[in-house]
Order: sequence, then C-alpha cells, then structure tokens
Amino acid sequence: YLMKLLLDISRSDPDEALDRDTIFADFFSPHFSDLLTDFRVGLVIPQQSLRKTIQAVFQKTPGLSKSMVLTPFEVGESENPFDLLIVDEAHRLGQRANQPSAAQNSKFSAINQSLFGEDRSDITQMDWVKAQSRHQLYLIDSAQSVKPADLPKRILDELSAKARSEEGFFRLASQMRIQGGSDYIDYVGRVLDGSQALPETFGSYSVRFFDEVGAMRDAIFEKEREHSLCRMVAGFAWPWISKNSPEAHDIVLDGVGLTWNRTASDWINSPTSVEEVGSIHTVQGYDLNYAGVIIGADLGFDPVNQQIIFRRENYHDKKGKENNPRLGIVYTDDDLLEYVKNIYRVLLTRGIRGTFVYVVDPELREHLRPFFSGSR
Repeated sequence: YLMKLLLDISRSDPDEALDRDTIFADFFSPHFSDLLTDFRVGLVIPQQSLRKTIQAVFQKTPGLSKSMVLTPFEVGESENPFDLLIVDEAHRLGQRANQPSAAQNSKFSAINQSLFGEDRSDITQMDWVKAQSRHQLYLIDSAQSVKPADLPKRILDELSAKARSEEGFFRLASQMRIQGGSDYIDYVGRVLDGSQALPETFGSYSVRFFDEVGAMRDAIFEKEREHSLCRMVAGFAWPWISKNSPEAHDIVLDGVGLTWNRTASDWINSPTSVEEVGSIHTVQGYDLNYAGVIIGADLGFDPVNQQIIFRRENYHDKKGKENNPRLGIVYTDDDLLEYVKNIYRVLLTRGIRGTFVYVVDPELREHLRPFFSGSR
C-alpha cells in the first residue's frame, strides 16, 4: 500500500480534484510530487515463498511491477542505488553463514567485495541494504527469528536503539489480523516460554486441542469448505522424504500419513496445499483463516523442572541447527530451543479465525492441553 501511495503521489495531477477527507490528501501536492520524481523504491522480502506471492500481487497492481519485490542478493547486486528500501520480516535477513548453495556463498563474498572493498565476516545483508539506499524502513520482530543464519538479536537491538535515538522507532501497537487480538499473540509467547500460569479464552476466537491428528485434519477440511484458506502446518520434526520419493509419507501419526509441502514457492495458493503440511519456510508472513498446528517431537517437556525442552535428534531442518564455523559460533540446545519456540510461536499465530493444535510428545501434550482447550 505504501509503495502504491508513493507512486500515486509522484504521478498526481495538481489540477485533479481530490477527496480532502482522505487521510493522505495533504500529500497529494506539487511539493511532494516533485520530491518523489524518479524516486526509486524497492520491497525486500527474505523468504522465497512469501516473495513469490507478493510479486504476483505487484504484477496485478497498476503502476507496480514484480521487479520491485527483491531478494537481499538482488539488492546487493543492484548497479543503481535506491531512494528507499522497505524490508519486510527484516529479522530474516542473513548474517554471514554457510548459504543453501555454493553459488550463494560466492555471491555473498562478491557483494561484500563490491560494496565494501573486502569480504569481512561481520558484514550482513542489512549492511547491503544500508549501502544501497538513502532511506530504509525495517519491519522487525525478533521473536520471529527462526534459524541461526538470521540476524542475531544483538544487531536487531542495536538497530532499534539507534532508531529510538533518532525518533525513527515506531511500535505497531495493534494488529487487525487475528481475531483473538494481540492478547492471543502475547498469550502464545507466554505459554511457550513458561510464564503463563492459567489458561485464557479470547472471545469468539476458536482454539481447539486434538488428541488425534486425523480428527484435526478433518476439522481443517471442514473449515476449508466453509471459509477456504485453511491449512495444516508443522515444525520441522520429520525429514522431507517425499522430496525424493513423491509417493512417500513424511509424517505418520495415529495411522495417518501426511506429506510435506510439494512446492516451496507460494505454497498457500498451490492446488494441493490443503492436503499437505506446510513448514515454517512456506507459511511465515502469510495469513490463514484456520491453522492446524502439529507440534512435533522436536519439543518435549521436563516434568521435574516444569519447562519445555528441545530434542535435537528430532529436529530435521539442517540449516536450522547448523553451526557457524566462519563466525566461530556453536549453537547449544538452549540456543536452538529459542529458535524452535519462535517457529511454533509463528505457526500458532497464523490463523485469523482460529487455531487447532495437536502435540506429538505425550508429556508436552498434557502440559499444553489446558492452554489450548479453552475456546468459547
């Protein structure tokens, strides 16, 4: 919306009659139009799946182009600087780490050399954004950082502190997506970090707990028929067998076989997605009407210490638990626990109308049951 607004202001006709009651009417003036002449703006989205979806939206919006939606690498490689770069999910920008492909490792080094004259290990993709633009707008939630290669919290905290000192920090105090409101989002965070003492309810927002994954799948199918945009999602607690054996089931629970997402790009809108299970990499940034969340055996519960624990042997995202020898970082189970809890925090807050929950680990199931069984 912001990018379309900037474009419309830049192209505005001073003789055109405007509705003066609109919130942005004062910006449609020759002064602002002149400021935005040849103004180059880009939207940076680190996640592949979400980026493809947004590109499709931009392609259909008059005046916008899918070329305005960029990967961090495209920003770093751009020959022309930007006036403004808007970075969505900025916590997902990368620090220097082993990339998914050798080509991207080479690109990371080449971009550093091009922009800074050296390939230092402390240079991040956020540094590329700063070097390639006069102005930046970052949307950040460090609680949605989901893997070690993401920007470390230290850098996000430094960015926030600098923005505060320059009166450029704005907290988004409300959200208009989840009908359970910000109270539900905060509640999920407290449940996962162990600070929530008692169950709560959230008006008409539907929270349901299931003892059989088949029953939850049936409930998602029913909601899909009623509302559409209802999907099952899960933590990366099972290997992706179907990637090489398309007929195989990746997740088998209670005698029910399920398959991971068959596509990594725009999975939500793919024709078979309602029959599949989406991972964090295909759902972060998206909204669903109802989300059926499978909490896998990568999380368990310690009844003695009364806390959620991480089980490394059941976590199958290779990049999600990879150490960083270049920066000399070895990630402990406690480190990875925070990332995995963030993953489930994201998955449990995708549903606009409701969230359904199934838990694999028996002890964790009984611990979480009361917190997700209180729907009105």
